Formats: sequence, structure tokens, C-alpha cells
Amino acid sequence: MAEMIARNHCKNKQPLCRRKPLLPKSDKPDETTHNHRSKPSIMPLRQPQEDEVKLAALAITLNIRLRSADMPFAMQERALRHSRAVVDSADQRRPNPTILARSLKKEFDSVYVPAWHCVAGKSFGSFVTHSPGGFVYFSVDSLSFLLFKTEVHVISQSIQKS
Repeated sequence: MAEMIARNHCKNKQPLCRRKPLLPKSDKPDETTHNHRSKPSIMPLRQPQEDEVKLAALAITLNIRLRSADMPFAMQERALRHSRAVVDSADQRRPNPTILARSLKKEFDSVYVPAWHCVAGKSFGSFVTHSPGGFVYFSVDSLSFLLFKTEVHVISQSIQKS
């Protein structure tokens, strides 16, 4: 029998919650939106994949917090390992985020072909469009890293002489 968990993800006391469910939808129509006055709905938990478990264990081992990802697990692992190594090899107590971002970008450009972009720092905002399977956002110690891929289109211009 599948494990069950009570869903009660809203802390506010509004009469009707319109937030998307945090767990997969059930066949029951009343579980998409729910009334806070009724009993919480019950949904089965999804079993984590083997790669997810390995990546979570790696993140814990390297003291990295994986925040969001749309990337194959092998690529995520490479990003986490490379970032941890670069941060640990920095000469200073406070490593330069620009140098860290450049290093991670060059690593991914050389291994997974261009065009990768990387933002690193203690505080930044972003709104990016990325290629499918080319996005990861994580923190190493107090630094956050945003790594994403975009498509490159070669533009050829014909030179016209007058």
C-alpha cells in the first residue's frame, strides 16, 4: 500500500485556497482546490528516483543547497562538484564571484558546447529564459550560483557594395 500524507500547505485562514497543489494531482476533482474548513485531503507520496537520491546525498556531502533545476542529473553533479572545488581552491577567505562564475561557465562551454551563462554572488535577482534541460540554481556556502544555457544562432550577413 502506498504511503499517505495529509496535505495542508496553506497557513493563512482564507476560505478557499487557489494555490497549485504541491503533490501530484489525484483523480478526485475536489483535491485541486480545497476549503480550509474541511479535513485535509490525502494523497500518495511519489517515490524518489535513484538519481535524485544520489544527487541529494552528494549535495549534503559537499554542503551545497540545490534550489532549483531543469537539468540531467549528471550535469547537475558536474556543476556541484566543480563549484565546490573552485570555492575550496580560492586563495582568499572571500572568493571573487566573477572568477567563480567564469570558471563554471568555461567548464560547461568546453564540456557541453556553448552558450552557457553563469551568475554568482551573495545577492542577485534574475529572470532568464533557458534551453530545455539547461538550468540549475544552487548555493555553495554563502554564494549562490545560477547556471543556464541558451541557444546560439549564427547570423550571417551578406555585405553589399554600392
